[in-house]
Amino acid sequence: MLYFLVFLNCEQGKLRLSKIEGTQIAISDSITTDSEIESFIKPYRVNIQKDLDSVLAYSAGTYSKNDGEFNTALGNFMADVIYSEANPIFKSRTQKDIDMVLLNHGGIRGLLNKGNVSKRTAFQLMPFENSIVVVALKKPQIDSLIDYLSTQKKAHPISKLKLTLDKNYNVIEAKIKGKEITNNKTYYVATSDYLYNGGDNMNFFKPNDTLYRLDYKIRNAIIDNFNKLDTINPVIDNRFTQIK
Repeated sequence: MLYFLVFLNCEQGKLRLSKIEGTQIAISDSITTDSEIESFIKPYRVNIQKDLDSVLAYSAGTYSKNDGEFNTALGNFMADVIYSEANPIFKSRTQKDIDMVLLNHGGIRGLLNKGNVSKRTAFQLMPFENSIVVVALKKPQIDSLIDYLSTQKKAHPISKLKLTLDKNYNVIEAKIKGKEITNNKTYYVATSDYLYNGGDNMNFFKPNDTLYRLDYKIRNAIIDNFNKLDTINPVIDNRFTQIK
């Protein structure tokens, strides 16, 4: 906690700033709780905790972002969630479909543990306030995106994009929704606002044809998806693989 003292001088009837001094006071157990404030806050805290812990779905296993080399069950789940929840919103506004999704490996901050899944689970997976954006890209930017993924050697979550590398990390197959990537098409890529702005050195999103802001947080998309599911059982698949 910081306290600031402001010193003023009075010159000919006018106040002038003289100096500002700051003092840091550590917050510790020595500071007693104000019982009146605590009694006021308590019902709100109880209600929030109850809401966070309300069961939405069930996870069939424990899934980590580190359980695969190029794609993981948890990463696949996260990317697929963004597609399934964001695409109807995007289509209702633009009459277009999202072509693919790209998130970042580091953005997943927790495990999906076996057992009951709640809103708290979504906050553990995505504690950041990142929102979903859709970026319109042409083939040169898509090529840069694919080159980034092939050289990162990391399981960045993707959906609707299929990549296959050879043993030297060269791309031998790259398809979006099962089709070859062509020059005469605009691809609508859903991602986070953090990555759009260059997070994790993903600089291929700019320049672009158009940016669409959905005003929809990634965490909220996860919660909405939890509400629709009974059992969560994601798998590692062949969306991003290497032939060795």
